[in-house]
Amino acid sequence: MADVHMGSESETFAFQAEINQLLSLIIYTFYSNKEIFLRELISNAFDALDKIRFEGLTDNSKLDAQPELFIRIIPDKANRSLSIVDSGIGMTKVDLVNKLGTISRSGTKEFMEALQAGADVSMIGQFGVGFYSAYLVAEKVIVTTKHNDDDLYVWESQAGGSFTVTRDVGGEPLGRGTKITLFLKEDQRRIKDLVKKHSEFISYPIYLWTEKTTEKEVSDDEDEETKKGEEGDVEDVDEDKEKKSKKKKVKESLTNDWEEHLAVKHFSVEGQLEFKAILFVPKRAPFDLFDTRKKLNNIKLYVRRNKILKVIRKNLVKKCIEMFFEIAENKEDYTKFYEAFSKNIKLGVHDDSQNRAKLADLLRYFSSKSGDEMTSLKEYVTRMKEGQKDIYYITGESKKAVENSPFLEKLKKKGYEVLFMVDAIDEYAVGQLKEYDRKKLVSATKEGLKLDEESEEEKKKKEEKKQSFENLCKTIKEILGDRVEKVVVSDRIVNSPCCLVTGEYGWTANMERIMKAQALRDNSMSACMSSNKTMEINPDNGIMEELRKRAEVDKNDKSVKDLVLLLYETALLTSGFSLDDPNTFAERIHRMLKLGSSIDEDETAAADDVDMPSLEEESNEESKMEEVD
Repeated sequence: MADVHMGSESETFAFQAEINQLLSLIIYTFYSNKEIFLRELISNAFDALDKIRFEGLTDNSKLDAQPELFIRIIPDKANRSLSIVDSGIGMTKVDLVNKLGTISRSGTKEFMEALQAGADVSMIGQFGVGFYSAYLVAEKVIVTTKHNDDDLYVWESQAGGSFTVTRDVGGEPLGRGTKITLFLKEDQRRIKDLVKKHSEFISYPIYLWTEKTTEKEVSDDEDEETKKGEEGDVEDVDEDKEKKSKKKKVKESLTNDWEEHLAVKHFSVEGQLEFKAILFVPKRAPFDLFDTRKKLNNIKLYVRRNKILKVIRKNLVKKCIEMFFEIAENKEDYTKFYEAFSKNIKLGVHDDSQNRAKLADLLRYFSSKSGDEMTSLKEYVTRMKEGQKDIYYITGESKKAVENSPFLEKLKKKGYEVLFMVDAIDEYAVGQLKEYDRKKLVSATKEGLKLDEESEEEKKKKEEKKQSFENLCKTIKEILGDRVEKVVVSDRIVNSPCCLVTGEYGWTANMERIMKAQALRDNSMSACMSSNKTMEINPDNGIMEELRKRAEVDKNDKSVKDLVLLLYETALLTSGFSLDDPNTFAERIHRMLKLGSSIDEDETAAADDVDMPSLEEESNEESKMEEVD
């Protein structure tokens, strides 16, 4: 099995071939995250403590040699060594030989293959060979161990292909357990930080030996008072304060966030799967919360069964949502929370179909009736008009951009409340939410907007208006061509002359703006999802009435064409779209200004302008541009 050399009760063994290959990989390959060695050794110590604790439940005498269960970390600066001592179950001589060198574990080969395929060395614990990570930082390792059923033995190796096992007769009394001593390479440091980072939730006490020297000059009187104080003072410990302090330290070690948290929830789950968890909600979101290049530095959980992860995830999400609702009970706290994490809530609405309804209750929006306060969907529903079936919303770039939108004119007039969704992610979230409390969410900027049932008289008037503007609709469509799909008489605008609406199932103007801003956008998808625009005209607007009269006299009048193009371009802007050619729009405005100011057109500029119709006054009085109130 192995080469054995007897001498002074010391035996030499050769490493099994695959283990020897693994050690060569670990020693001679550069790994940036060598620090994981401490996590693996503490994890092994934890397992050993668990085993002896379990044996002690049925036979209490197993704990007699060392009743206290602990892990101690002892750095020795002078000898440049680090020792990890545990009072766990320990190892027999056979365990030392088999587990630490001569019998290859099933995971050894798999881990080497994973490493060669580019896997991270931090995965070593998943393959059951975490002990060998010690050689990431050590040039020599000594393992001293005592099992209840055997003598004290010492395992030693510099990973040169072999190791020795010696029975230690006169060595330090260990009682029971294992001491692993690493003789470190020159570049190792930060032991305390590593313990905090990787072993925060170990359920046995971890003691780190440190040196601390302080110098203080005291008089004889002060020295006497200090001695009296040391003899007589008893400090009261506030247990609640102590628990809060421990939770705060856990959060700080994991996140490097030293600010007081907004909320915390500590709970345990019992049943087929048992675990404990602490959830923190910080007061502000990390500046790099959505930075995909950020290297995660949080708890890492290694399990072989995905079912366990699913159960843990489900319970954590459930408790998180509970905590968010608890925060929402305090309006001031929830305002801070929502300012920091509203995007995360909306991402949850988009991604998590199982919890979408619960998360919808956490959403907050400004509205046409909420003023400077944000409102919830639940509050919106309680204020709905009698007979109102839908929840109305509008998306846009900012609150200021949407609150005076022409799309809201009819809705406001009839007393309907409209939600302002002005965060870019709202477009994605509302696309998945679709309804709340069995009420459909309806966009004010899309086709299919239906308000109150109209009386017969209102329907008759509407039909008459449609007929009188039918020819103008055709004329506008001829002038605009493929820019719009159709031109219809609107029943959603009251004051504005016209607006541009999109199809019910395509992108809104705001979504089109968002997609155009994507650096890696797919132009073919944009062409597919961009809705054909429908121009809705207001028959009660003075500009449209005047345009109708001019078109009836001569639909080929240059002023008619120019007015239509100008109305279309202004409608693009007021409806949230961007101009394809801002220069042409600016030229058109300049021509209008010149005409209104009776400034003659520059003959050269007029001759060079081929595509744009002139606004020069014709000799025919009927074709002159007139001021319209």
